[in-house]
Amino acid sequence: MGFFDSLSPRAVATSALLLTSFAQDVLARPSPDPKAPWVKNTGLGKKKMANHLKRAIMGDKRAVETPFCSETLATEIKAPKPNVWGPLVDVEVASVVEWLFAQADLNLTVSEEAGGWDNTIQLVEAMWPNKTDVLSFVDGDGPAPTKYAHVVLNNRATETPHYADIIVGPLPLDNATAKWEPLEYPYTKQNGGKVRNLDADSDRLYSEWLFKIGASVADITLDLWNGTAMGLENDTLSIWGIDPLWQDDGEIIRWDTFWNIPTGDFDDMTLFPLGLYFSSEVSGRDPSKWQLRGWLYNSIFYATTEEFRAAYWSEGFVKNGPNVDGDWARTDQNGEVPEMDKAQGPVIVAPAGARFAVDHKEKYVEWMDWSFYVGFNRDTGPGLFDIRYKGERLVYELSLQEALAHYAGNDPMNSGTAYLDSFYGFGPYTFELVKGYDCPAYATYMNTSFYVNEETRTHIDSLCLFEYVADYPMQRHTTSDYVSVTKNTYFVIRSIATIGNYDYQQSFSFFMDGSFAVEVRASGYIQSAYFAGNEDYGFKIHDNLSGSMHDHVLNFKADFDVLGTNNSIELMSMVPVSRSYPWSAGKVRNTMALERKFIETEDESRFNWGPNSATQVLIVNENEKNKHGELRGYRVLPYMGTAHLTVENSTNLGVAAQWANHDIQITKYKDSEQKAYHAFNTQDVHDPPVNFDKYFDGESVRNEDIVLWLNLGMHHVPHTGDLPNTVQTTAHSGIQFMPSNYFDIDQSRRTVNQVRINYFNGSAEVEEFGQFKAGSEEGTCGTCKLNYTPLEPEHQGYKGDVVIRKFPFDPNNPFYSTAGI
Repeated sequence: MGFFDSLSPRAVATSALLLTSFAQDVLARPSPDPKAPWVKNTGLGKKKMANHLKRAIMGDKRAVETPFCSETLATEIKAPKPNVWGPLVDVEVASVVEWLFAQADLNLTVSEEAGGWDNTIQLVEAMWPNKTDVLSFVDGDGPAPTKYAHVVLNNRATETPHYADIIVGPLPLDNATAKWEPLEYPYTKQNGGKVRNLDADSDRLYSEWLFKIGASVADITLDLWNGTAMGLENDTLSIWGIDPLWQDDGEIIRWDTFWNIPTGDFDDMTLFPLGLYFSSEVSGRDPSKWQLRGWLYNSIFYATTEEFRAAYWSEGFVKNGPNVDGDWARTDQNGEVPEMDKAQGPVIVAPAGARFAVDHKEKYVEWMDWSFYVGFNRDTGPGLFDIRYKGERLVYELSLQEALAHYAGNDPMNSGTAYLDSFYGFGPYTFELVKGYDCPAYATYMNTSFYVNEETRTHIDSLCLFEYVADYPMQRHTTSDYVSVTKNTYFVIRSIATIGNYDYQQSFSFFMDGSFAVEVRASGYIQSAYFAGNEDYGFKIHDNLSGSMHDHVLNFKADFDVLGTNNSIELMSMVPVSRSYPWSAGKVRNTMALERKFIETEDESRFNWGPNSATQVLIVNENEKNKHGELRGYRVLPYMGTAHLTVENSTNLGVAAQWANHDIQITKYKDSEQKAYHAFNTQDVHDPPVNFDKYFDGESVRNEDIVLWLNLGMHHVPHTGDLPNTVQTTAHSGIQFMPSNYFDIDQSRRTVNQVRINYFNGSAEVEEFGQFKAGSEEGTCGTCKLNYTPLEPEHQGYKGDVVIRKFPFDPNNPFYSTAGI
């Protein structure tokens, strides 16, 4: 008997499309908690179901409607193959969860009933298949790869709490074949897929430790800031600290500091540090054995609370001022409105509707000559797979791997902070996009989903797809007789993840000339520092506030398959030379020439962009030349700036983020080296599940299936312009991929969105190459009449997350609930 046959009728209800009833609000929060603990006190957004829930769950495929244009939907198509990188469907997740709870050896407890000493299910999602199992399927008639679920267990019913990666399958589950086994083959640490959990006692950390310390100095905090941090409803202060915890000499050390709690409705606490720090040794699971190791105030260290108190109340003790909330920290309109700003600004429209096609079920997209599949996971959010141009695959996978924010300062809070954001996950915080602001109002949208606490949470409209016309042309040239110019129309798929204080916008862009790009922009609140003594680490940007310096480094995996899987990396550099020529009359001329070399092995495959941008990085197929005898390939180049980590041999990170040390790194593809990161590398920084250094073991990368690991990033020294939020106009980074001798000519010549104007003696003759003209018979086909007022989308339709209970499986009672961030 099959596994589904053994489930109750309630457990095998197959669709959330028939939902008619309303569920009571249930609180659920992604795990681990977001960076800043203050969100625990802010509550969760809760909304009742709307009568358009069916459309919300399946995906909002409408664009903004007007009285004249009924819709601008992307064309619905059927993907050529099922999306093997797609998510598990509801019944698959439900079946895996129910099967896991039936395994007595796992000793699992339902999350909402679990305490600090129970084992729970942290994650259930699709296990992305190995490339070696996929190619014969997507490229030919081979079988689809066997489907498995990737599960993370949070095992806390032990003195040595740990996370455990396991795989469950094959799917669909059958009692005769269903099994689970440790997942360790993709990791460099071979220990059964386990990594210690330093966050296992987070439920007791505040009540039994931090708030007690806050209470022990309440006399001081009241005198300094007229506030307390004791876990009381009337507290005006919060306590939180470094990430990752220090893990040296067999001890687990945390540094925490006090922050003013915002007095308004804005998420601006990271702007209110107060400059008092304390250190704790928190090894083990018994808070009664944890130790307070000392206090730091105004760059003076005090070994005990008594020593600090005696100094504080002594004559001449210097007391610094606080950072407090106010309009300066809030993102609403502030200041004199510029002249004419209240008038409606320019907008872009799509008069013919969407000129691309989507299979929403398979998350497959086609635009012009481009096509790709979209994958999505908890750790890093969206990734693109099987990227093809004119049916020929260029890239097997292009996806974010990890995002690092490494701080520095004269205090232990900033000196000790180096966030690795996959620990929190991009997926849980890839929220609904704001139409007309995050994306054009006419964009097409997709939903994304993730698992937490026996529920699947669906982010409505969290991926947007749209065409856009750049403010500069693709091509132009003017002569005395004619001018020729081509529109630069391109296609974008975009998401935004808000992880703690920062919002990361991730965009993949595709162009008519065969080039494509990935770019990241950042906004949100900076994590600031207290200014006292911090001059070497940042500007003073407010009363007692420093814009703490930090590096953002975001690693992307680009698994190229240029005309096949066997590729090479050629470095072609422009170098100064002094040479004589047969025609130079024996004189040496100072000029420049090209130098070429191939990267042979992984021992030489980690490097930075060349000085003066003089070195081109080319991915070529040495077995494929164009008609002129040149190697066909693609060039990789910085796009709006890139960065790697400034810190060398980071004390905070150990070997947990070795991918961050170079701009470009190349490895030979292996099924066992799928990711540059592990979401729990921060839990054991000196012996993490994935030590990226171990990928580089001298193997050949010439004429091999190779993977490029590319770093985007920004060196950020916040200034007054980062108040209240960092702006995306300057906080951005990107990498571009452009054809290099891949085609015979520029592919943008194929578009009809160009014009040539022949002019002579005051008259002009215009060649439009077959574009439909407004008002013509052809022009009415595929176009619609626009009503300009109103063109802004209706933001009252912003919905938040849709949640479906998975254990017990309850597809008939979804509800809206958006977790705090």
